[in-house]
Amino acid sequence: MIHGLHLTIAELAVVVGSIVLVLARWLPPAARGRAAAGATVLVIAGAAGTLPEPRWQILMVLGADLLIGAATGAAWWWGRRKDRRDERRDDGVLSGGAGRRDDGVLSGGAERRDDGVLSGGAGRRDDGRSRRVRWWLALPGSVLCGVLVLGGGVAAWALPVPTFPELSGPSQVGTTVLQWTDPTRDEPATRDAADHRTVVVQLWYPAQGVAGDAGRAQYLGRTRREADVVAGAVAGYLGAPGFLLDGPTRARTHAVAGAAPADGRFPVVLFSPGLGGVRTQNTAWAEDLASRGYVVAGVDHPYDSAAVVLADGRTVKTRIAATGDRAEGERLRTAWTAVRAADLSFVLTRLGRLDQGELAGRIDIGRAAATGHSIGGAAAMQAAAQDPRFTAVINMDGGLNPGQGPLRQPVLALTHEVRDQADADFVAKVDTVLDRGGATSYQLSVPGSAHLTFTDAPLYLPPVPALVGSLGGSGSVRMTEATTAAFLDATLSGRAVDLRATLAEYGTLSVHDH
Repeated sequence: MIHGLHLTIAELAVVVGSIVLVLARWLPPAARGRAAAGATVLVIAGAAGTLPEPRWQILMVLGADLLIGAATGAAWWWGRRKDRRDERRDDGVLSGGAGRRDDGVLSGGAERRDDGVLSGGAGRRDDGRSRRVRWWLALPGSVLCGVLVLGGGVAAWALPVPTFPELSGPSQVGTTVLQWTDPTRDEPATRDAADHRTVVVQLWYPAQGVAGDAGRAQYLGRTRREADVVAGAVAGYLGAPGFLLDGPTRARTHAVAGAAPADGRFPVVLFSPGLGGVRTQNTAWAEDLASRGYVVAGVDHPYDSAAVVLADGRTVKTRIAATGDRAEGERLRTAWTAVRAADLSFVLTRLGRLDQGELAGRIDIGRAAATGHSIGGAAAMQAAAQDPRFTAVINMDGGLNPGQGPLRQPVLALTHEVRDQADADFVAKVDTVLDRGGATSYQLSVPGSAHLTFTDAPLYLPPVPALVGSLGGSGSVRMTEATTAAFLDATLSGRAVDLRATLAEYGTLSVHDH
């Protein structure tokens, strides 16, 4: 992938060759044929390099090439047809009542000059060289093909296959996916007494002995099929067609599935995604923390997450939908947050009972952080309020439940840039909760950030500031990694960190000392 362009070399060849094909019609006659031939070779070679599964953006570009080929073929056929008609006329065959004067000038409006050049647009000289189709006939086709080529190229740049930034920690990273059922809780979404709450958890952990050529983990799922299902569900949840998110389904991460864990016992960081989000939505962040010596557990919340693929292959789709009633929406949000908080406590319990598999004896649940994005951040704070086993909390641009009280644990609250009074009011509410807490906590407003800045989204969504912020893909990920890692190093790992100075580098910091 070419950095900045978000295109492979083969895709770039298709785009550049197609641009030349569109422009070839408007070049001087001497250069037209050579340019078209060279561009055709470039397009064919590039298209072959995108097989067997070209991106839809490149298919748009290739569609323009097919239109150009069809138009060229039609012009050739029409020219040949005109040639045959002209030959019959030269032999004395008259058509359509057009007489022939002895001086060789055709009557009926189409004159024949002494040099044999026919007037009327698509004529042919006696030396066999066809005239071009009149410019005003060719212009609409060129414009259409140009729009397809440029549209496909811009779409490929705006919706890329994500490339994950290099890990900043010393360890390699392994990953595994687990599924657990809580026999003490009924599934609230089905109201079936026989259906108990089940969650899917993905772990990222420090690994060792990973070969350089080891296969890297699929992004968004255990398999490409799962990734396609999840991406389609996330796009549908956002009201967009599924094919728009085909870039993430092609990505590979830094982790290696089932890799041997590194020696030691590691603090654990539990993560709850945003509303409708999935366990993998912060993979870049999770892998980087794992490389620094943490075990990160991303949780899928069935019937809330856009799609959860279970071990038996069944897919559980979200049942979240807008009600149009603000009071009812707030009630449902509070209920979903409570379910998520209970999920986090349950996962922490199960992690403490791991007695077999890759991570048996590697996880220290005595050093555990509850973290989350958006509603997941609210769930993390509620889980910490209810479960004293959590020793730190990170809320990534998440709201607060109406009944959220002060916490005993240190909290890092990351919020997007304050742009209006509503943002300022929200930050004030966060500060009020942190003021009443029992440990020193931090609220950091990050300039240039938006709600999705704190996820993987800037790596594969269009760089629209209102959507993903203005920090850039790698910049967004690095900011989230650096701030949260510094906080976890200070609160879970006991490392010497100038936390205030580190956080202040990234925005407006409010410290709540206790």
